[in-house]
Amino acid sequence: MAIAIDRSAFRPTLLALAIACASTGAIAQPDFGGPGMLVVSRSVYDNLSSNVQTGEVLPPQCASTQAGCPSGNGATNDGTYPYVWNNALYDASFGVTARVFLDAITPGGEVVHSLEVPNSLHPGDGHDQLVTSFSSKSELALNLSADGRYLTFMGYVAPVNAIDVSNSNTPGANDPTNPDGVAYYRAVARVDREGHFTFTETNAYSGNNGRAAILNNSNANGNGDGFYYTVGNAGNGSNPQPTNVILGAGSQFITATHEHEAQQTPGTPAPLASFSVTELGAKADKVGKDDNFRGLTVFNNVVYFTKGSGGNGVNTVYFVDTTGTACPSGVGVPAQGAKLPTQPLAYNPATVQASGLPSNVCVLAGFPTTPNKTATTTAYPFGVWFADANTLYVADEGDGYAGGTDLDTHAAAQTTAGLQKWVYNANTKSWKLAYTLQNGLGLGAPYTVPGYPGGTNSVTGLPWAPATDGLRNLTGHVDADGTVTLWAITSTVSGNGDQGADPNRLVAIRDVLHNTQLSGAAQEHFVTVRNAGFGEVLRGVSLAPGAINGKWF
Repeated sequence: MAIAIDRSAFRPTLLALAIACASTGAIAQPDFGGPGMLVVSRSVYDNLSSNVQTGEVLPPQCASTQAGCPSGNGATNDGTYPYVWNNALYDASFGVTARVFLDAITPGGEVVHSLEVPNSLHPGDGHDQLVTSFSSKSELALNLSADGRYLTFMGYVAPVNAIDVSNSNTPGANDPTNPDGVAYYRAVARVDREGHFTFTETNAYSGNNGRAAILNNSNANGNGDGFYYTVGNAGNGSNPQPTNVILGAGSQFITATHEHEAQQTPGTPAPLASFSVTELGAKADKVGKDDNFRGLTVFNNVVYFTKGSGGNGVNTVYFVDTTGTACPSGVGVPAQGAKLPTQPLAYNPATVQASGLPSNVCVLAGFPTTPNKTATTTAYPFGVWFADANTLYVADEGDGYAGGTDLDTHAAAQTTAGLQKWVYNANTKSWKLAYTLQNGLGLGAPYTVPGYPGGTNSVTGLPWAPATDGLRNLTGHVDADGTVTLWAITSTVSGNGDQGADPNRLVAIRDVLHNTQLSGAAQEHFVTVRNAGFGEVLRGVSLAPGAINGKWF
């Protein structure tokens, strides 16, 4: 029997936990832990016209790079939201750094506590700070550490309202062909349930962004240190890319630290894993660009991640093979008894630029294996979450099509966008798509945002009103009644110059765990738990610290 979800349906089951905590005073405390709680990451744009000057030449210091500056008359719009994002049509690297907030919420969306991540306007202890790039839609995924005590995410060690940071080089991985002539470290943020932050800088993801991080502190020393598994993308220049840019792409192994940012001296990036389409018998792509990863999770001692954008590689779900035996032809399932990685990938520095890194990543059997260059149909996987060893949910963000006035009808017609449910077949040793949940998402249905402009963006010729295009980051909880409650962040399409700047939504749905037929899920539907406001975007969602493997404890 399918179970439909609405606010009245899931509040009694999950909010009972929150009510119980409130009765003991747990939720009343200004923290981010406890049964029944979620944490959502969001960013708020500092809406100042002075952030960008009309006619300003961008990217910053482009004239000092080998690539030079783009043609045109400079920035087309000042810093006023949302018109500022039309500058992305002139400057392909365009973005403006913004503050990050973490909101502890109930499953029904009520905000219990909000925490501003230290930044240049409100620095933390030791003047530590971290920001995100507003409109960079793949950032700020939230993940719990191995022991469930910490939340982790990634950002930039840069001031608020800095331009084009997301495509800047990192200080230790300079690419002179990158038209963005500034440099900033990326960093992993870790926060405990009391709101205490530490930041670990890295030279990885030069030219692009880090997207997600998970702390493996299962064997850490007494102060909680360990190492991070991270995913992201690198490179914003021409081919061949410098060695340190290639080393800093994809999945990284980053040793955690408690030092203040000013005391840190990040070294050469340390890759955790790498994949090449040559494993599948395809012709080699641009070195490093098959490793354009974004979704990340760890389940049963295996690291999984996704690729869902870019013209290289394969848009699919992957895992790191620490045994060297799971996928002799690039496709397989994790070997029994596989262990989590405890050290970076070994490689030969002399061959990195020519042939890339050794491949120790597999496509999860059953998921797409056709390279993007030749695929006739393409999925766009983003977040991944395991309900159990045989049930995997994959958020598909949709294709982001904004090529004409049919953008809304195009979004509505997508078949892979939404929440995909995959089940494992032990006989074939592969995963199979059971169904895709879309009811209630409103794919392609425009919605209004108070204060947002109406009508058509004169620059793009398309409507300002955003519409849901699919889902990005997600998390879930296995309920005692045999259902799973899942929360996910929506993606959008619109006539905005950068659709990542559209106010989006947090949605929820309940699904019967052991159901494998679409007919059994016909009555299940998404409800909107939270709407982003004007100048605001939602990015990541996680169970609050104090949860492991989809269960609160």
